Amino acid sequence: MTQSFPSISAAQFSTALALRPNLVAWFLGAGGSAASGIPTGYDMIRNFKAEIFCRENNLSPREIDTGDQVWLERIDRFFRQTSILPLDGDPNEYAAAFEAVYPQPRHRRQFIDDAISKGTPCFGHRVLGSLIAAQKVDCVFTTNFDPLVEDAAGAANSLLPVEDRARPTVAGIDSGERASRCLRESDWPLVAKLHGDYQSITIKNTGSELEQQDDRMRHVLVEASQRFGMVFVGYSGRDSSVMEALTSVLREPDAFPNGLYWVTSSASKLMPAVTQFLEAAHIAGVDVAVVECNTFDELAADVIKRVDLPKVLMDHVMQTHPEPRLVPVVLPEITALQFPVLRYSAVLIESIPRAARRITLAQPTTTPVVRTLLRAHGCKAVVAANGRELAVFGSDEEVMAILGPDGAKLDGAIVLDPTRDSWVMGLIYDALVKALSRYRPLIPRYKRSGHSLVVATQREGGDPERIRRQEQDLAQLRFAYGGAVSGTVQKLGFPFQEGIFLKLEQIEGRWWCGFEPYTFVDIPRTPEAHKGAHGEAATAERDALGRSFDARGGDPAGDWRRERWAQKYNKNWASIIDAWTKLLTTTRDGSVRAFNLGDGEGVDAAFSLSTFTGWSRPAHQHDYFDRTK
Repeated sequence: MTQSFPSISAAQFSTALALRPNLVAWFLGAGGSAASGIPTGYDMIRNFKAEIFCRENNLSPREIDTGDQVWLERIDRFFRQTSILPLDGDPNEYAAAFEAVYPQPRHRRQFIDDAISKGTPCFGHRVLGSLIAAQKVDCVFTTNFDPLVEDAAGAANSLLPVEDRARPTVAGIDSGERASRCLRESDWPLVAKLHGDYQSITIKNTGSELEQQDDRMRHVLVEASQRFGMVFVGYSGRDSSVMEALTSVLREPDAFPNGLYWVTSSASKLMPAVTQFLEAAHIAGVDVAVVECNTFDELAADVIKRVDLPKVLMDHVMQTHPEPRLVPVVLPEITALQFPVLRYSAVLIESIPRAARRITLAQPTTTPVVRTLLRAHGCKAVVAANGRELAVFGSDEEVMAILGPDGAKLDGAIVLDPTRDSWVMGLIYDALVKALSRYRPLIPRYKRSGHSLVVATQREGGDPERIRRQEQDLAQLRFAYGGAVSGTVQKLGFPFQEGIFLKLEQIEGRWWCGFEPYTFVDIPRTPEAHKGAHGEAATAERDALGRSFDARGGDPAGDWRRERWAQKYNKNWASIIDAWTKLLTTTRDGSVRAFNLGDGEGVDAAFSLSTFTGWSRPAHQHDYFDRTK
C-alpha cells in the first residue's frame, strides 16, 4: 500500500525545526545509541539467539562466530524450525529472547548495566545535549536506560555561565512524579526514561513488563504529545504499551500540534505498527512526515547547520564532528588497460522469480516437515514454510493432492524478497539448483553447508539415446578436464564425479550464481552419520570449505584429489570454467526453469542467465599490468 504521508530529507526537517525548535520534543530509541557503542535491540536479539542456540545444542559460545554468515544462517534455520521464540521480525521477539536468556529481573538489570557502561555520547548526543543546555529543546523521551543524553547535557552546561545553564530533570518509571511535576509547572528541560534508568531497581524489558505503561509516565507522554510536536529517532515501535499511548493521543483534537516526524533509513523499513500509527495520525489531521536519514549522527549534522548555538557550544559540538568521508583525490590520467585481469567462475542472473504460489495451512509447520511429506509421495515441488504459510514452486494439483486433505488451501501468490527474508533466499536457492539440473546430465545435492551439482553417471541398461545425448552434453567438459568426469578412484575403488559448489549472492544490486569446481568422492559412510539438510542420506565426505571427514581416517581420497588438480594451471581452469558455463547457460530462450509447467498448472521458478562469466579489470594503470616488460 502506498503511504499517504510524505517522506522528507534530514535537511528539510532541520530547516523546519530551526524556526521553533522548542515546539518539538525528541523521542530516542535504541538506534539513537548505536553509534555510542551500546548494542541496539537488533544486535541484542542476534546475541540472545546465539546464546539460546548454543544452550539448546550443547555448544559453547566460543565455538561459533556470529560474524560468519554461515553460522547466522544455521541459527536462523534453528529458530524457524522451533517455537522457542516468535517469528523473525515479530514485535515481541526482543522481549521473548531477553527473558529466555535471563529469566530473573536482576540478571536482566545487570546485563543492561554492563552493556551501557561501554557507551560514550556520540555526535548526535552532543548536539542534542547542547540544544538542551541552550534551551532549544524542552522535552526528551527515551526507551533507553543509558545516561548519554543527560551526560551530554551536563558536559554542555559546564561550558556556560551558571546563570545561563539549563539542567534537565531526569525521571524514570520509579520517579514518575518528578516528570509529572515538570509537566504541571512547565519546568523544562525534562528527560523522561519510559522503561527506566540504568540505576533504577525496576526496568522494563520482557513481554509482561512491557504490556502496560506506568500510569504516571504514560500521562506525561500523552500530555506532552498534546503540547509538542515530536521527532522519533532510532525507535522501532516494538513496545505495544508506548505505541498504544501514542495512538490514544490521536483521539484528542490537539494531538501533536507541531508535527510528527519519524526518522528511518527508508520508509519501506518501518514496522507495521509504526506505519499504522502514522497513517492514523495523518487521517486525524496531524502534520506527518517520514524523515529519511541513516543515523542519529547524520540527522544531528543537518540540525546543527541550521539551529543557532552559542559559540562555546558550537565549538564543543564540532570537536567530535566526524571527519568527512569524501576527500579530494588526484584522478589517474593514464587510461587503464582494457584486457581482463581476473575471470570469475560466476554467471550473472539477469532475473529471478518474484512470486511463488501461496498455500495456507490449518496448523503452523516447518520446511523440513513439508519437504519430507512431499518427497514421500513422489512430489518434487520446491517449498519453504513460514508459520501457517507455504511458498511453493511446482504443480498445484500434485501439491494439493497431498496437502489438501489436511486443510491446506491455495491462496494466490506470495511476493518474494530474498534481500529481506532469509527463508525466501533459501527457497530461490533450492529452485535455482533444481532449474540448473533440469534437462542436463547433472544431479543436485542439497546440503546445509551449500548446494552442489555433480555429473550424472551412466546406468547399465539405460536408454541408448539418452546416453548419447548425455555424452554429447559432457564432451566439452571431458575435454576441459583432460579425461573422464566420473569413474573410480585408483587403488581405493571409491566412485568419483566432477561437480561444482554453487553460491547465490547479490553484489551491488545484481544477482550472481558463483560456482566452484570440485571433485566429489563417495566415501563409505559410518552408520551413525546424520541426515542431510533435505533429509537425504549424506555421504561421509564433507565439502571443500574445510569441514572434517570421518574422525578416524580423515579424507582417504584427499591425496588423490590434490594430485588430480595439481597440474591444472590457468589455461586449464579457463577451459573448465568455459565448459561449466556453457553447460549451465545453454538454453533455447536464455532461461532455466525448475519444472517447465504449462499455463495454469502452478507457479514455476524461472531464471534468466547470462552466457558470460564475470570479469575484473584494473582500476588504474600500473607497471604490474604491463606484461611486455
